[in-house]
Amino acid sequence: MNDKQCKKVLDEIFMGIFEESCNLNIEEVLSEFAFDVKLPNKVIDAVDGKETWASSINSNKYISQTNMQKYDEYKGWIRPKKEITSLDEILKLWNKINYTTTERVYDSINVSKSDTIYNCENVYRSQDCRQSKNIIFSDGCANSEYILACQRSANCNYCIRVDDSGNCSNSYSVICSAKISNSFFIQDANSLYECMFCSHISNRRYCIANMQFDRNEYMEIKKEVIKWIISQFMIKN
Repeated sequence: MNDKQCKKVLDEIFMGIFEESCNLNIEEVLSEFAFDVKLPNKVIDAVDGKETWASSINSNKYISQTNMQKYDEYKGWIRPKKEITSLDEILKLWNKINYTTTERVYDSINVSKSDTIYNCENVYRSQDCRQSKNIIFSDGCANSEYILACQRSANCNYCIRVDDSGNCSNSYSVICSAKISNSFFIQDANSLYECMFCSHISNRRYCIANMQFDRNEYMEIKKEVIKWIISQFMIKN
């Protein structure tokens, strides 16, 4: 996924949650929303000297999955047998072939700056994601679409900053919750629709700070909350 495609997906996500397009650039989005998400880091491929992306940065040498496969096809990784006289010699031989593979992408398309991606489409700087589509700055997510800065979550759609949760949609800032839709700032809750600033409640709609409102009251307050969020993150029409 290139930067232009990434920006288009960001606009789709913001429209699905705030009914506003995103006026932040990609680096600003990273800083504002994904500041604490574990993401692949840029490292240098020891074979061709080009930048590549790795979820692990505790290695001395890296090789992209593409270059690893090319080497396997061209020369092969099996080395001729030679006599070994010491453990130190083994370690030296191991060091010659011990590259950490980066940008590991399997059965996926249009993936960039990512590592350990399985059966996905349209992924930008994310890791450990599966069966998902249109994923940006996310870690450990599955069966999701149009998500940004989400972690360890599944079955989520049009979500920003959803952590350790499942079955969420059109929501922002959800933690350790399930079946949350059209909601903002939710923690440890279940089965909420159109709720904001709520924790530890279930099977509710139109609640704010765990207080029950009627629909019209709620929607008027929600408009003001969205304006506040927009002003916080410089989102403009």
